[in-house]
Amino acid sequence: MSGDDIADDAADSETEAESDRVPVLLVRGDREYLVEPGDEMGTDLGVLEVPEDVQSGDTIETHLGDEFQVRRLRGPDLFHHFERTGAPMVPRDIGLVIGETGIAQGDRVLDAGTGTGVLTALMARAGADVVTYEQDADFADVARENMALGGVADDVDVRTGDVLEEIDSLEPSSFDVLTLDTGDAPEMVEHAPDLLVDGGFIAVYSPFIESTREVSETAREVGLANITTRETIQREMQFDERGSRPSTAPVGHTGYLTIARNE
Repeated sequence: MSGDDIADDAADSETEAESDRVPVLLVRGDREYLVEPGDEMGTDLGVLEVPEDVQSGDTIETHLGDEFQVRRLRGPDLFHHFERTGAPMVPRDIGLVIGETGIAQGDRVLDAGTGTGVLTALMARAGADVVTYEQDADFADVARENMALGGVADDVDVRTGDVLEEIDSLEPSSFDVLTLDTGDAPEMVEHAPDLLVDGGFIAVYSPFIESTREVSETAREVGLANITTRETIQREMQFDERGSRPSTAPVGHTGYLTIARNE
């Protein structure tokens, strides 16, 4: 083996080692930093040196003696730490999608409107193989980086383009679940009976009631069953010395979710 070959192998090994470094969270009170093993980070509490062999549950001190707890990145953390290309679907709505459709190990999901990719990643972490379409090439690149951060790059195929233009290339009756978060969702719903397996589900998320009604009407027209539409709304409770009441600060309403089934 030549010297150049040895150097190339060493470079490849170094690249693979860097790609294998799984980021961890360093937490102290309401402070939370996402870092990679081997990194050094300066904070107002001092410099943090993260060991290469850092593990969840470890405690790391800054050079000034302030302690941070180490946590591994879990599903809900992705919402806060993915690079954003828009407003991602919030965890409670993702929970409804996964719960209502039963996404599980071995399922194949077609997702349209990747965006930041929080829904995409969490479906993959639930065990599904996901094909997702994002029309904006720059957004798609960010989504691929987010999938790597979420540990699901091997389970998610991020495709750049308009899924409606690729319909003919998709195998009929090959998806267990179809998830849509796009403005042209009603047009995609028309293709749901052809794309879904028998008993498969479609979940459509929309911030506007007009498009939601169109989705529901289209679902009925193409013969989907068990069609339900719900507003996703949740109130956080506030407890203090004065009493207990719903908090007025957080956003309660986030959107409308339509679920239907192919029969």
